[in-house]
Amino acid sequence: MAEPWPPSQAPSQASGDESAHFRAVLSPHRSLGPKGFVVFMVALCTISFATGLLFFFIGAWPVLGFFGLDVLLVYIAFRLNFRALRVYETVDLSPQTLKVTRVDPKGREQSWDFNPYWVRLNLDERVGRTSELSLTSHGKRLVFGSFLTDPEREDFASALKAALREARGSIA
Repeated sequence: MAEPWPPSQAPSQASGDESAHFRAVLSPHRSLGPKGFVVFMVALCTISFATGLLFFFIGAWPVLGFFGLDVLLVYIAFRLNFRALRVYETVDLSPQTLKVTRVDPKGREQSWDFNPYWVRLNLDERVGRTSELSLTSHGKRLVFGSFLTDPEREDFASALKAALREARGSIA
């Protein structure tokens, strides 16, 4: 079994003036955009406030505070989720180098460089679980694209395999 690849130990290739033959930016799917979030929060606030007022007028005034607390907790949960969606990965392939860069939600980058001739792309289908996309080279393994759906991983794997074949052909 191959070991995970620490970013500081990844084999580097000298990067000169090489033009990328293949470039992809992988990012998580966001089903609710900023405009939809505002619409949802306005609707939730309106419903919660109206229902809270109803309870206030029948004498159960403490319920109004709980409706406000619910809205606040939903807002916080969405903000945390949006922050987690700032993660992305880039894959740059040139004839000399395959570079994978991962940027976390705080903006910190990790990069791994591979020789396209020696790297192996694996798409592991796992029964009952999501598939896993990884690069293997020199006994080390890098898993990437974990936030993609299975069909997206399959499409990306086939596109990257074709680009790797083309890059390997231009080396020879």
